[in-house]
Amino acid sequence: MSDPMRLVVDALTTTAGVAGPLLAAALIAGVAVGLAQAVVQVNEQSLSFIVKLVCVAGVLVALGATLAGQLVGYTRRCFTEVEKVVVH
Repeated sequence: MSDPMRLVVDALTTTAGVAGPLLAAALIAGVAVGLAQAVVQVNEQSLSFIVKLVCVAGVLVALGATLAGQLVGYTRRCFTEVEKVVVH
């Protein structure tokens, strides 16, 4: 695989690795609140938003260092590989 393509694949995997836990938490919270609202027959839009916000903030607090480490690692790889990409 060529160097520019490797950087693109690495960017996509890093994006999925960083955004995945946040999106999964928001999805699970949204489905849980939606089911609870359907059972109780309460249709309050702000309740779902607040629960999702709290869940995503909790995941950021719990996994923030790991996610930031992934981003820093990708940035370092980009800066070390930029010479190979520009020269070719």
